[in-house]
Amino acid sequence: MTELCPHTIVAGGTAFRRAAVRWAAIALCALGGLAAKLAGAQQVKPDLARDDHFIVLEGGAVGSHTLGEKSSQGGVTIAAEVTPVENWLELELGITAIAAGGGTEVSSDLLFKKPWRLSSRAEFMAGIGPEIVRGAGSDRGTFLGGEAVLDFMFWPRRNVGWYAEPSYDVVSRHGIARGLGISAGLLIGWP
Repeated sequence: MTELCPHTIVAGGTAFRRAAVRWAAIALCALGGLAAKLAGAQQVKPDLARDDHFIVLEGGAVGSHTLGEKSSQGGVTIAAEVTPVENWLELELGITAIAAGGGTEVSSDLLFKKPWRLSSRAEFMAGIGPEIVRGAGSDRGTFLGGEAVLDFMFWPRRNVGWYAEPSYDVVSRHGIARGLGISAGLLIGWP
């Protein structure tokens, strides 16, 4: 789960900005498709399903960059993830706090992810979902948006692991703002 600190990129901006956003979206889709093909190509034994956790807690650092801006921001993120439909759907609810615009911007999201088990210790997920961003400082207000993520999880121990999650988001904030980000951190699985 990653939220960005987007600033306004008004519709009708330069062709370069629009092309950069399109290429970023295409790259995320291509990477997701490649990982999905790799996951499908590797058949994992059915008894590995018992290794899934009822709930996974995530905590880590986040970095973001608003497309068309020269600034990047950092912050922290926490999330909880459950699996309502085994091998088909994982739900992640997360909160992120980022230092931006003279204050702390807080955002939350609900992601719907499709999981693929790459091995007994590695998973890949691609997901999308809505987000709500509460701006602070000079950009006060509540803004709605959407987010797409690729989630890589590694479990060196049964209930402890780490993750890396690149993301792309679009937020309606006095126009349309787009951004790229990445979060990484610790996973704790239960039970």
